[in-house]
Amino acid sequence: MGVEVLERIRNLNERELLSYWIKGEYEEAETYWKLAERAKELGLPAEVYETFKQLGDESKEHGDELYQIYRREYGEELVEVNVPNVEALNVLGKFWKVEDLGDVLRIALESEKLAETIYRKLAGECRDEKLRSIYLRLADIERGHYERLKALANKMGVELDVEKECEKESS
Repeated sequence: MGVEVLERIRNLNERELLSYWIKGEYEEAETYWKLAERAKELGLPAEVYETFKQLGDESKEHGDELYQIYRREYGEELVEVNVPNVEALNVLGKFWKVEDLGDVLRIALESEKLAETIYRKLAGECRDEKLRSIYLRLADIERGHYERLKALANKMGVELDVEKECEKESS
């Protein structure tokens, strides 16, 4: 699934890419806010709720930043891009099956890892310096989200083996 999405992203022009990222950041924000609410429903520690809420807020801010860039270049109207958001696609299908903190964190970590991997691959293949720097920035943001979620898992005593699982999926 990740390879097909990556191939479709490669074929987008700069305007389409920005639209894709903007919508993706807003979808990611919605997903984290829903995970925060789900954590609350499950009676998970407040720190879990707060972490997911903060990640959602940060994703919205990233979407807002990208949208400012987009508006300067292309105006208000985003173009329609028919490529699924890698994170939302990965997380939302499993979302309502989540029953415990380990599941919640595993799903979120897989999602962040997949997004980081795709952005780094795109950066490595990109000839345009401006786009490469945007890809790398987005990869770094996803890595930061991954590290925060991993730290939360460690603090909560949740056993995770996400990196090995992600390596298996990508091979």
